[in-house]
Amino acid sequence: MNRFSLALSRAIARVTDSALGPYQTAVIRIGFGLTWLLFLLREFPHRQELYGPDSPWSWELAEQLVAANDAFTVLLWSDSRVWFEAVYALAVLFSLLLLLGWRTRTMSVLFMVGVLSLQNRSVFMGDGGDNVLHLMAIYLVFTRCGRVWSLDARRARRAAEARARGDRPRDRVGPALWGVLGSVLLLATLVGRMDGDRFVPVLLWAVWFAQALWWLVGRRARTDRPRILLDVVANIVHNGALLVIMAEACLIYATAGWYKVQGSRWQDGTAVYYPLHLEHFSPWPALGDLLSASGTMVMLVTYATVAVQVAFPFTLFNRRVKNVLLSFMIIEHTVIAVVLGLPFFSLAMITADAVFLPTSFLRRLGGLTARARGSLRPPGGGTVLPGPRPPADAPTGAPTDAPAGRAPAAPVPGGVPAPRT
Repeated sequence: MNRFSLALSRAIARVTDSALGPYQTAVIRIGFGLTWLLFLLREFPHRQELYGPDSPWSWELAEQLVAANDAFTVLLWSDSRVWFEAVYALAVLFSLLLLLGWRTRTMSVLFMVGVLSLQNRSVFMGDGGDNVLHLMAIYLVFTRCGRVWSLDARRARRAAEARARGDRPRDRVGPALWGVLGSVLLLATLVGRMDGDRFVPVLLWAVWFAQALWWLVGRRARTDRPRILLDVVANIVHNGALLVIMAEACLIYATAGWYKVQGSRWQDGTAVYYPLHLEHFSPWPALGDLLSASGTMVMLVTYATVAVQVAFPFTLFNRRVKNVLLSFMIIEHTVIAVVLGLPFFSLAMITADAVFLPTSFLRRLGGLTARARGSLRPPGGGTVLPGPRPPADAPTGAPTDAPAGRAPAAPVPGGVPAPRT
């Protein structure tokens, strides 16, 4: 009983003390932000036909479907072309900012709004990768995905350095940003734009009030206990969302694998041959012919695909086997991206797979990226600025309080901890 209690207490402490998987959630943020950004940029010339006024799925048909299934989309707030262009441009901007990790809490919410708005406007324009992106955009809202590899992490590091020097940095951008978003959300609610399914409006209001509470506690609390409590709650929510993301990825592969087992073409080992010769999925016909030239190779790849998808959820407790199967799936999706011409589907699935990558591998990858980025910088340090001039009435040679190259720091009254953005 004592061993069980000790193990349980350690597990609870691990879940509540920190946000687990910071590198994995950062990869998910970067991967899905990049996937959606590249998709929007590639389809920019065709945006009007896909989601805009010129779409075969007209505004009236979309309105009828949304009225029936209560899906959330801001594109149906107006049939104006200007409104559509503004929403599309903002979706591109939010994807870029989420990718860079600027105000990740805010951008994750706005990224979700952009994904849901465009996809729910034309539900027949997507594929399996869009479904994965649709779900992961919602899950990202609950994660603390900006702890590493983000502009937020750099800002937090600089704020900690400033506090170590005795300064009290203040964040004015975060509260102003959430104030504007709160006003927009309140206006949309009052005019009835949030009617229908309550999930997204409730989620938006819940996140906004959580941010307001976080800022209020940081400003008014006299002790650190309320802030520590909120941090524990945020860690629990993050870790729960990370578990859901992992379960979702396992469910996708298990469902696909067990459905394949029931197919006659998968049973006789020829299923992989047919998509290689579909006209709409053959950007490189010669490459498809080369890969399907060997019947033995087609059979092996067919059976291996089914075996890996069915077995993967059961290998999570064996790190070595899991990493081998994970490598196979990443390679397979890379081949699908090139051979079948489905880059965004493959990138979405590879990003979902990344949640299972080892932390040591991701840290080494981050180190290699940092060194590569440093090698691209021009040699030599930054320019050293001269120190401040002494006052006019000071004697010549009198010492100053500021070191060379830095102006004396002025006291900052009433610094307030920044909100979780």
